[in-house]
Amino acid sequence: MRKLVWVIAALVLAGCGEGKQGDVPTPKTAVAASAVAAAPQWDLEVRGETPQAVSDLSGWLIEHAFVPTVIKDSSGKTRILIGPFNSKAEAEARKVQVDAALVKAKKQNIESVLVEHPLTP
Repeated sequence: MRKLVWVIAALVLAGCGEGKQGDVPTPKTAVAASAVAAAPQWDLEVRGETPQAVSDLSGWLIEHAFVPTVIKDSSGKTRILIGPFNSKAEAEARKVQVDAALVKAKKQNIESVLVEHPLTP
């Protein structure tokens, strides 16, 4: 009986993804890629007034469904960013959500600030 279950499971898993070969995304043209690159993007920087472990703050953000990115800027300062967002309105909407979660959790001395998305070198 177990062998039959394993055979059926193998056949089901082998069939996964069938027919998806035609769903290959089309490559973007150079014009569309340059238009996206030219538009400014926005991030939400989350920082505290008092020194706090980056892992603590980023872990708290992950627990509350905010996906952070930890980067080091050119001056060597560690920054916690959420984003990038394609528009400033989208970033402001996420800022409202983050601020509400900070207030609800009674997190003090932590602020969120909108910043332009840093260009990667």
